[in-house]
Amino acid sequence: MDELPPFLTVEQAAKAMQLGRSKTYELTVEYEASGGASGLPFVWLGKQKRIPRAALLRYMDPDSRRPPAA
Repeated sequence: MDELPPFLTVEQAAKAMQLGRSKTYELTVEYEASGGASGLPFVWLGKQKRIPRAALLRYMDPDSRRPPAA
């Protein structure tokens, strides 16, 4: 994953996660609609969505999405 650019297109992120472009785009829409509570984090660079590499790696880490222990 170190070879990934600092900011990925939706297509690049989809390929890294082995998902389709549409599903990956849906995850960015979910992120925006939930105010960042769920979905795939992204930033706007001009009029284009970009997924920060660090955010993608956190999203793909199963431990980072696990609810806290009670």
